[in-house]
Amino acid sequence: MTDPIADYLTRIRNAYLAGKRVVEIPSSKVKESITAILFEQGYILSYKLVEGHPYNTIKIALKYHPETKMPAIKRIGRISTPGLRQYKGVDELPRILNGLGVAVVSTSKGILTDKQAREQGVGGEVMFYVY
Repeated sequence: MTDPIADYLTRIRNAYLAGKRVVEIPSSKVKESITAILFEQGYILSYKLVEGHPYNTIKIALKYHPETKMPAIKRIGRISTPGLRQYKGVDELPRILNGLGVAVVSTSKGILTDKQAREQGVGGEVMFYVY
């Protein structure tokens, strides 16, 4: 696998499209940080780190609207790819849907949302967006 972050996003997107309640994803430190951000921002219901023999996994409980059964995530997409990295300074960080969405940025202070990166005054690699 050449792009594990794109695989992570695709697994979440496909699970929502299939109407799944839980999705299992191979774990890494970066994926754990991204999952924590998605949880803090309210895009997923909960998550749990599961230790397994061949590799550790992250179990993510997906979030749906209680009445309409619509997914909490409308769109999720990769911005920076292994073939074309997208680095932005603090002044150039994108605003997703005028601040309603979230761009996830890998910075020198860890993986942050675009809003947190602006507050801390750091730029970095814009990994993906979600709304």
